[in-house]
Amino acid sequence: MLDEQMLPDKQTGLARSLGVAGVLFLTLSATTPASSVFVIIPGMLQEAGTGAIWAMILASLICVTTAFIYAELSSAWPVAGGEYVAVAQTLGPMAGFVMLGVNVFNNVLFPPVAALGIASVMATVVPGLPAVPVAVAVMIGSTLVAILNIRVNAVITGLFLLVELLAVAVVVVLGFADHARPALEFLTHPVAIAGDGWAPASAASIGVATTIAIFALNGYGMAVYFGEEMHEAPKRIARTILAALGLALLFEGVPLLALLLVKIDLATLLTVDDPFGLLVRQRGSAGLSALVSVGIVLAIVNAIIACVLACARFFYSTGRDRAWIPRIDDWLVAIHPRFDSPWIGTLIVGGLGTLACFLPMQLLLVLNGTGLVAIYGGIAFAALAGRRSGASAHAPYKMPLYPLAPIVTLLALAYVVWTSWLDVEEGRPGLIATAAQIAGSILWYKLVLCRRGQWKVQT
Repeated sequence: MLDEQMLPDKQTGLARSLGVAGVLFLTLSATTPASSVFVIIPGMLQEAGTGAIWAMILASLICVTTAFIYAELSSAWPVAGGEYVAVAQTLGPMAGFVMLGVNVFNNVLFPPVAALGIASVMATVVPGLPAVPVAVAVMIGSTLVAILNIRVNAVITGLFLLVELLAVAVVVVLGFADHARPALEFLTHPVAIAGDGWAPASAASIGVATTIAIFALNGYGMAVYFGEEMHEAPKRIARTILAALGLALLFEGVPLLALLLVKIDLATLLTVDDPFGLLVRQRGSAGLSALVSVGIVLAIVNAIIACVLACARFFYSTGRDRAWIPRIDDWLVAIHPRFDSPWIGTLIVGGLGTLACFLPMQLLLVLNGTGLVAIYGGIAFAALAGRRSGASAHAPYKMPLYPLAPIVTLLALAYVVWTSWLDVEEGRPGLIATAAQIAGSILWYKLVLCRRGQWKVQT
């Protein structure tokens, strides 16, 4: 009886109500340039020093090739399931379900990880905030917002995005207004802190920083999750993905250069945990620093809303493809009669994220693992297989210089796997966690889905 009350009288699909701008706002919000600048990029500086510029350049090249892959596959299959649909259509249903299984962790665990970091970002404004209660409150609020109509959410995330880009603009203006170093030195003589002095930035350290930069730029592929709510998605989704990456490169690369140029002791900038905050405090004012901190918090909240929206649509697709048990599948495809949103799936995603806030941060990071490597690898192989078999021949967009993009992506991922395996504290456990997710997905496919007959995805 309760199940029947939770489901609408008539099952309908997602309503097409978004244009390029709306999907771009949602995608850039998930990429969250401001929080990448303030939270992730400092790790690049500590790892590679001024070699972070080379790391950003290399990561940009890798992300461009991956974006070309996303653009072609998404134009062929612009559906809410995203990567797993493209992989299933080109590499077969079991490979597709492996992508689905890995993406469950990749999508569900990012929002609580981001939410748990809000208290530390707010420490300069409101010190002593408890991390878990703040994260739980943010997850619940973001989930309730995500239930609303997708057009409303595009407006909300667009406004939040404007605020976070203003925070990035502050960094750029303050950095370039009082610069002290020639930018060319960062390319010709990259250096890093070594003991009490300086040493040339090593290729290995730049390589590790490159993997961090790839993570910072990630998110442009999320546009495909909104493909079923986009007008003329096959023709428009590719340029949305490429535009999202181009803007992410601009909003993250330029602030990095501005920071390294500013007239502040370089050794300090490369070693402090919050170099961009230091720049704002020293070249701006305490009040401006507080406003920027609030902007970063809004950026994180914005990313959480966008990710809950995308994840709910991902789970909507899995329910439509009958990937779980019948009762859960029916809940996931339920569309709200007023908001046209997968509302029960949104509540499930938000509920799982809220519960995950009570887990230790290190465990969440390990469970999230190196799923991005598996996902990027999966779509690279899918692009190759789709061209070879003709499965993706109907795609309106074709990547340039094929097969350069998938080959470069696979070579880069091989390097990332190697460096991650050498990192026994985080990288290796992450690889093991991802391997476990793959194994678990294969078991579910063999023991559950195969017994029902051939598993097919809807496009």
